[in-house]
Amino acid sequence: MPGLIGKKIGMTSIFSEEGKNIPCTILEVGPCMVTQIKTEEIDGYNAVQLGYDDQKESRVGKAALGHFKNAKSSPLKKLVEFGSDFDEALLGVTYNADLFQEGDFVSISGTSKGKGFQGVVKRHNFRGVGDATHGQHNRLRAPGSIGAASYPARVFKGMRMAGQTGNARVKVDNLQVVKVLVEKNMVVVKGAVPGAKNSYITIEK
Repeated sequence: MPGLIGKKIGMTSIFSEEGKNIPCTILEVGPCMVTQIKTEEIDGYNAVQLGYDDQKESRVGKAALGHFKNAKSSPLKKLVEFGSDFDEALLGVTYNADLFQEGDFVSISGTSKGKGFQGVVKRHNFRGVGDATHGQHNRLRAPGSIGAASYPARVFKGMRMAGQTGNARVKVDNLQVVKVLVEKNMVVVKGAVPGAKNSYITIEK
């Protein structure tokens, strides 16, 4: 299995054998059940669909309920596809945190924290005007010029300006697995992971 679905629990720090304090993120990974095997003949591509986090039957539509019953699974909140060629015998199989080992390098995807409408200093790390003297008044955190006048008489696409910040899909590569707690389905990785506490993430080898 190339990856699993999980949840970000929060951050902590642990001490290495050399005495260094390492910032880490704790993830709950699995149990994830295989709810569907997609094939090129039927679906047009090969993939496996995993489900995670139990859900009440009353909150699931009839079509989705039938989908879970085909996989002999209880209703699940989060469904994610991982692309590759898989054997159909995997349907209904459950995977846990023991898929990962200490020392593995993984890629983790999540939805970053939304920060609303922000200016260019926070959104794009502009420095602003460093000195408030010489008649700057209210220009300290302003974006400055955004284009020429008569030519090209427009603002180029992609110009770094104020706008919605965060709440976007972010992938962080090469995070090292520091510890795996199989009995608790938890994986501890070195460094930060995108998203707020209790937000869903996907972790891939």
